[in-house]
Amino acid sequence: MEIDEQIGCAMSGLIADARTLVEHARVETQNHRFSYGEPMSVVSTAQFLCDLAHKFGEGNEEYMSRPIGVSLLIAGHDENGPSLFCTDPCGTLWQCSAKAIGSGSEGADSALQEQYNKDITLQEAETIALSILEEVMEEKAGIFSCYFISFPFPDHQNNADIGFCSLLR
Repeated sequence: MEIDEQIGCAMSGLIADARTLVEHARVETQNHRFSYGEPMSVVSTAQFLCDLAHKFGEGNEEYMSRPIGVSLLIAGHDENGPSLFCTDPCGTLWQCSAKAIGSGSEGADSALQEQYNKDITLQEAETIALSILEEVMEEKAGIFSCYFISFPFPDHQNNADIGFCSLLR
């Protein structure tokens, strides 16, 4: 889902919770852009989402009375370059280079640690992502949908590529 022009996220868990978080993040990034005349950074957006996840289960009238039930991968590009962050239902945030969430994520993360390096091409990333998905999927399905987002950098020869892969059932 798109949060802002340069930030998007993938989710695993209760999609309604993800939509709630994303809607709040969209408002926050728009307010930041209006107030400061610049886009909100990827890390600030990810921190905002984690803060909201923490508050989600506090029992205040404004928030829900249960913990949030979604993990997010937040990817984007800002003045610091491309970034990838992961959140869990507890509201923990960490930055990563490659990450899997959802069922089968343990096996996928292990495979990513073995196969990922920062110099791979977009085509190599696609091949790795699809082979890992086939490896860890509990149900075999034939239709995959992969979305790859590229950010051009005028100062660099290569583009930074961030990919989201999802399974269509």
